Amino acid sequence: MDIRDLLLKDVMIMDMQATTKDEAIDELVHKYAEQGVINDEALYKQDIIKREAESTTGIGDGIAMPHAKDKAVNRATVLFAKSKDGVDFNALDGQPVHLFFMIAAPEGANNTHLAALAALSSLLIDPDLVAKLKNAQSPEEVQQLFGDAQAAKEEKEAKDAAAKAEKEAAAASTPTDQKRPYL
Repeated sequence: MDIRDLLLKDVMIMDMQATTKDEAIDELVHKYAEQGVINDEALYKQDIIKREAESTTGIGDGIAMPHAKDKAVNRATVLFAKSKDGVDFNALDGQPVHLFFMIAAPEGANNTHLAALAALSSLLIDPDLVAKLKNAQSPEEVQQLFGDAQAAKEEKEAKDAAAKAEKEAAAASTPTDQKRPYL
């Protein structure tokens, strides 16, 4: 999955105002409501809070990925938000969260929901990308950074696949049934 398909420019907050976890959830959910991503702000917020009660989505390294799938969601979307000062989001590492990726998926869209989580996670393990996102100034820049990261990931995967195929071809061409002389 290319995360840019869900990461829309009009659903980004480049300068979050929230200073607490509750305020952050309110601000993110409200942005979804403003943009028509959700049709029931109270229901979606309730499901986000319910998910947070199970375990924090503050995964560490200044990143949180709050998420919910429910009937309030009109279209699968990932909301990117950036907090300059950081928010105490009960992250696993105890550090403030600066980058938020709120994932909304319609009820029953398990594949989209899981694919978005996996796609984000696979890209956000790169500390250079995370640092660049913290300094991004515009939604266009955020999309460009994800585009570059996605292209680099795909290039690495292609090289790894080619190297594996070359290794397998070399192994297949090595004779394994050579005749052994009798002693």
